[in-house]
Amino acid sequence: MSRLFIALIGVLAAFMASSAAAQTVLFEGARVIPGDGSPAIENAAILVEGGVITRIGRKGEVTAPSNGARIDLSGKTVMPALISPHVHPGFQKGLSYSADNFTRETILDDLNRELYFGVSTVMSLGVEKGDVMYQIRADQRAGRLGGARLLISGRGIGAPNAGPGAAAYAHIAYEITSEDEARNAARELVAKQVDNIKIWVDDRGGRAPELPIALSRVVIDEGHRAGIKVSAHVFYHRDAVELAAAGINAFAHLVRDTEMSDELIASMLEHYVYAMPNIGAPERATHASIPDWFEEPYLAGLLRDTEPPEVIERVRASFAARDAATAARNQRNYTILEHSLAKLSAAGVPIILGCDTGLEDHFFGYAEHRELELMVKAGMTPAQVIVAATSRAAAFLGFAAIGTLVPGKRADILVLDANPLDDIRNTRRIAKMYLAGVEVDRAAIKASLTKNTRN
Repeated sequence: MSRLFIALIGVLAAFMASSAAAQTVLFEGARVIPGDGSPAIENAAILVEGGVITRIGRKGEVTAPSNGARIDLSGKTVMPALISPHVHPGFQKGLSYSADNFTRETILDDLNRELYFGVSTVMSLGVEKGDVMYQIRADQRAGRLGGARLLISGRGIGAPNAGPGAAAYAHIAYEITSEDEARNAARELVAKQVDNIKIWVDDRGGRAPELPIALSRVVIDEGHRAGIKVSAHVFYHRDAVELAAAGINAFAHLVRDTEMSDELIASMLEHYVYAMPNIGAPERATHASIPDWFEEPYLAGLLRDTEPPEVIERVRASFAARDAATAARNQRNYTILEHSLAKLSAAGVPIILGCDTGLEDHFFGYAEHRELELMVKAGMTPAQVIVAATSRAAAFLGFAAIGTLVPGKRADILVLDANPLDDIRNTRRIAKMYLAGVEVDRAAIKASLTKNTRN
């Protein structure tokens, strides 16, 4: 099966979704988790007309027209498809992680991985080369291409050498030292109609100067003038304090040098700053032996469906290669993140899913489901985590038509074999997925990914 075929799968899915206006479907018998924090509806019925939910109620209370299809979901749980606003597609191809991999085909593979894991929408957050992602976004909007819906931030902005650190990312970020350079970089991104602007502000472990708050303010103001949100890569608490007061829209990471203070959290609430926990990669570094979660059957099974065995074995070996002292130090640092996330959640700060998906061996779809589990372990309830990964993530991205299963919204539905309100890990037990009421052919996606990763 060729790479062309996986693109054709996406085109077919887009065509089917666009043709859903001629279809009426009644989904019956499932437990429905709306995704907005409201209680689940047991033994429910969802009427979808033209790809949009028109009615939800109890089974038997909602009927379909005589020409409508009926789908029995008895015993299943349904929730909105996941939304992931912090990804970096296109750099990993098997064991290789490099700028040379950044092609249309690799990016499409990653978007289809997300779709296979139940993720309908992603935003690439500031590590983007050339125009290929803009072309993919345009093709998706025109209905010529499927996969997870792609939003883009274009090139991120930082001080010299302050952009993303991996060799694969070299020379991607704008490097600014003056207000004019900051303004010009932001305006170029606005002209390209990005969906978000990304800035890096810290010293990247001492390898770069910090971005002065005056330059951050210029970028924030230019973005807001165009109606575009600005997200910040942060490390130090002091930077987060300044950025929250300056009107930043989101922190792409939690503060990592100390626990987030009550004063900072109050400022985030006042200015409605979104927080992306981004704790999956740091947690993985706390293990000096293979953790139980790496062998958990549903998550491990999805990983085998989408990644080649030699890559999985490299991750397995990486745990044993870490010495106990390093793992213990990483655990102490990770505890800071857990405490901060618990405080943010208790205070009501808007938390959204964010994983840095696409870093080396931080796999598409896999990272999102692992992140959900860690958010619960840090003190959030499963219901709160589902909101963060669906309706609130949609709100952050500016999508009014997705993220919840309520009348008037698009029928992007994840069908599960078990209830994630009982155990958040049940989001991995995917039975089916529907976009605009049309089933995604996950088997075809799996077959294509399996073929591609072994070529």
